[in-house]
Amino acid sequence: MTGWLDFDPERYRTRREESAKRMQAAHEFREGDCVATVASVGGSYFAWLFGVDIRDYYTDIDTQIEVQLRGLQWRYENLPDDFTGTGIGYDGGPAGEGLFFEECDIVYPPGTSPWVVPFIKDGADVEALQIKDPRDNARIQDYLKRGQRFVERARELGVRVPASPGWVGIHPPLSCACAIADDAWVYENMVAEPGIVLKLFEKCFRAFCACQEYMYEVYGGGPGHLGLADDNSAFVSDEMYRRMVLPFNLALYEKYGSSGRSLHADGPNEHHYETYAKIVKLNHMDIGGWSKLRPAVEILKPAGCVVHGGLNNRDLYSGWTEPLRQKIRQSIRIAAPGGGYEFAIGGETYAGTDPDVLCRTFEYAHEVGRFPLDIPEEPLPGEDDGRPVWEAVTV
Repeated sequence: MTGWLDFDPERYRTRREESAKRMQAAHEFREGDCVATVASVGGSYFAWLFGVDIRDYYTDIDTQIEVQLRGLQWRYENLPDDFTGTGIGYDGGPAGEGLFFEECDIVYPPGTSPWVVPFIKDGADVEALQIKDPRDNARIQDYLKRGQRFVERARELGVRVPASPGWVGIHPPLSCACAIADDAWVYENMVAEPGIVLKLFEKCFRAFCACQEYMYEVYGGGPGHLGLADDNSAFVSDEMYRRMVLPFNLALYEKYGSSGRSLHADGPNEHHYETYAKIVKLNHMDIGGWSKLRPAVEILKPAGCVVHGGLNNRDLYSGWTEPLRQKIRQSIRIAAPGGGYEFAIGGETYAGTDPDVLCRTFEYAHEVGRFPLDIPEEPLPGEDDGRPVWEAVTV
C-alpha cells in the first residue's frame, strides 16, 4: 500500500467504471458481464481490521479520517466487490435517536459502536415526550459542528478525496420507538395498549420529518429518494405491521420518496414481502442476513424491486468451506438471472470477520456469477435443507 494520505481513486478508474456498469445493469433488470456484488463493509469493520478501538473511531476525528482512507485503499486493493465510492464522511454511528431526543444517554463502550439508552418507560413518558425543533437542539448542533470540523481537518491533512460532514437521521417510527423505549415494551403494548404506542409512533413520525427537513435546510436538496432502516419490523406480524406501522412508513415514502424507495430490514422479513411489493412499492431492498432469498426473488423482483443480500455474516465464520461456496453459487443461480439482484452480505460485515474469507467470497461470486450463468442446481443452504438461514453453513 501507498501512504493512506496519498490514496487516489483515479488509480482504480477502470475498475470503478466496470463496477458502475455492472450495478447499472442490475438496477435496470439486465444482465451485465456478471452478477453485481456489494461487500457491505464500513468504519467499524475497518477500525477492527487495522487494530483501532471502534470507540476511538467514533470519538476522534483524526482517527476516523485515517481509518476511512485506509479502508478505501484496502478495499480497492484487496476486496473485489463492485464498490465505486471515492469519498469519506463524518460518521457518528447508530445514535441518531440519541441526538434528536436529548433525554437519551449515548454510551461509547470500548470495542464496539455507540448505542442509545432507552428512556421511555411507560405511558406517562410517552405523554410527556416533546418533539423539539432541531435548530434548538444542542446535540444536533454539536454534531453538525463536528461534521464541519471533519471536513476542515481532512483538508488540513491534505486528503485528496471528497469529504462530507455527515447527516443526522433517525429510524422510522417503529424502530425509532424501539430505540428510545425497550423493544419488548413496544411489542407488548402494540397488543395491550395500542393507543399509547400509536401516540409514540406519531411523535416518532414527527421527529423523523423534523430531522429530515432540517437536513434539507442545512445541506440543500429535498425529497426524491428515501431509504428507511426498519429492523424491528421483522418482529411483528404482517397484519400488525399493516395496521400500526405501515401507515407511518407509507406516509414517509409518499412525502420524501417520490422518485425512489429503499428499505433495509435486518431480520426475518419474508412475511412482509407481499406488503413491500404491492403496497409500499419498494425499488430496492436489503433483505438483511436473516430473511429468505427465494421468496424475495419470487415476490419482490417481479414488482420491480432490486434484491440486495444472499449471505448472512455468520456464513463466513467457519472459514472458506464448501457449504459457503455452495450458498454463494445457489444464491446467484436463483437470484441473478435477469438482473435486479445485488449479491451481498445482508446488512453489514461485522468486525471480526476474516478478511481473507471475505475477499475470497466476492472473488468467487464474480467467478461463478458470469453471464450466461452455468451453475448446476443444488439445495440452497438455509432454505432447502430445513436449517435456519443464519445457521445455513455452520460447520
